[in-house]
Amino acid sequence: MHSPDYTPSSNFIRNIIEEDLQTNKHGGKVVTRFPPEPNGYLHIGHAKSIVLNFTLAKEYNGRCHLRFDDTNPTKEDVEYTESIKRDIKWLGFDWGEHLYYASDYFEQLYQYAEMLIKDGKAYVCDLSPEEIREYRGTLTTPGKNSPYRERTVEENLDLFRRMRAGEFPDGSRVLRAKIDMASPNLNMRDPVIYRILRSTHHRTGDQWCIYPMYDFAHPLSDALEEITHSICTLEFEDHRPLYDWFIEQLPVPARPQQIEFARLNLTYTVMSKRKLLQLVEKGIVRGWDDPRMPTLAGFRRLGYTPEAIRDFCERIGVAKSNSIVDLALLEHCLRVDLNKRAPRRMAVLRPLKVVLENYPEGQVEELEAINNPEDPAMGTRKIPFSRVLYIEEDDFREDPPKKFYRLAPGREVRLRYGYFIKCTGVVKDENGKIVELRCTYDPETRGGSAPDGRQVKATLHWVSAAHALPVEVRLYDHLFTVPNPGAEEDFDACLNPNSLEVLANSFVEPSLKGAPPESRYQFERLGYFCVDPDSTGDRLVFNRTVTLRDTWAKIQRAQKG
Repeated sequence: MHSPDYTPSSNFIRNIIEEDLQTNKHGGKVVTRFPPEPNGYLHIGHAKSIVLNFTLAKEYNGRCHLRFDDTNPTKEDVEYTESIKRDIKWLGFDWGEHLYYASDYFEQLYQYAEMLIKDGKAYVCDLSPEEIREYRGTLTTPGKNSPYRERTVEENLDLFRRMRAGEFPDGSRVLRAKIDMASPNLNMRDPVIYRILRSTHHRTGDQWCIYPMYDFAHPLSDALEEITHSICTLEFEDHRPLYDWFIEQLPVPARPQQIEFARLNLTYTVMSKRKLLQLVEKGIVRGWDDPRMPTLAGFRRLGYTPEAIRDFCERIGVAKSNSIVDLALLEHCLRVDLNKRAPRRMAVLRPLKVVLENYPEGQVEELEAINNPEDPAMGTRKIPFSRVLYIEEDDFREDPPKKFYRLAPGREVRLRYGYFIKCTGVVKDENGKIVELRCTYDPETRGGSAPDGRQVKATLHWVSAAHALPVEVRLYDHLFTVPNPGAEEDFDACLNPNSLEVLANSFVEPSLKGAPPESRYQFERLGYFCVDPDSTGDRLVFNRTVTLRDTWAKIQRAQKG
């Protein structure tokens, strides 16, 4: 029953599907769907739903539909539609021929609405939106009937058809389902199912001036596509009776089952599309694909792999109660993946010049370096070594503190894949800043070991100054300073002013020349980095994807005692 290349973990949704298959509830079929609104880019929360829906369909030899809920043309855009398709494919999923739009069903949905009117289960209401809210009541007080609730079937049909014909101004009338204004579930208190809205739709143009509401279009679209398991997040749990009501009242071809699960909440992250749009529109970030955004496009640009995100979604599992997942777990999944696949390279982010005074001028050696110790098949590469090098500023202290084992005056360290070097002098500028180190190298220590057996306590990365490529490096950090920014009244107030630091004068080894956008590397001792699309033929731009320090592994060790 399961696909051979997928090992699922048990959860309550799989249990429901297993039972349905045993009882032949849906004729032995499993059909799921992912139904995004094309009003923004997908974020990491959507990834959980995408992975769940597509993998369940694959696991049970079914299919997963991609259906755009394009019922609100005022907020929708083709840009969003295309970005959603692109992100789902990047994650590794394909809907094949099963691409749909709610707008595909506009005529059928309209006919369903007329059926409800003819059955006395829907009516045209002239109350204003404010009046509808007032009549609706509260959680503790029942609603009261609209004065237009008892219109005749003939009058309602006439008014609804005239709404479609464009006779009435926007907002002047709505079509409401006639259910129960005293229901303890506010969603059942005669919900609006159609509104007048003159706005050009990105697919249907100006063909329609009335549009169905989500709670009406969604269950009926599911039924028309013969979805078996309509999986959604917990905020729709109170909408389930309404979902079922519409399906029960109408002659639809299938009876989908709505199942709710807990949405993904991530520390230091907001998932609200409205708030993410604010970040874009206010210019706080550079766009939907800014690497600080929790969008899939942002994670992709930052350097995340689809494999890491899928692994993360599987690890967090599927639950029935909401919780906040530590961002450190997502970063851990990424490190695990990149550790296996990312080639190692050397880069110096904040360069300090080193002159090897006893190294022959003009001489260049080629040293052999391992591309990835986790994957011998990646082989080795040659890196140039010469008299003048760059090391990290932080790898030198003129007056080293206790337990600082890197380079200092009179101290010897190892250069990665190279030689032992010893600092013999310091050169400063007119302001007293150290701008150059004078060192000697031991030609007997090529490869990083001394024939006399002496040891050093530190190994430094480096690049040859004459051969290194100048690059720009962007160091990204959390966009917010608090773990749960979504709970803050003014989430702008907890923005991290240091979420991006740009280093314009960094260097990388020459083997990275021509590295394509989105290629990922581990810069030894520094972290994982990705080539940004802003790169040009003359100058590479790297984004820091994640540091090497695995805080999640540390948390796990602490929990185990």
